[in-house]
Amino acid sequence: MLSELTLGGMLFSPMVVIIPLAFLLSLATRYLMYATGVYQKLWKATWFEVALFVCYLAGTVWLLAG
Repeated sequence: MLSELTLGGMLFSPMVVIIPLAFLLSLATRYLMYATGVYQKLWKATWFEVALFVCYLAGTVWLLAG
């Protein structure tokens, strides 16, 4: 179960950690796609990046909540 993070007496949502982690994973995947040339073959690259971020976010929540 995800619980709040305490820092200096203040409570923070666990999403403070999960969202940057998902962003870094999607950023690394984007750079890998640029390097391999796959990114230029995408029809709607921006929508793919949003979907990739959402999938990574869901995956990290699922892994860290279990």
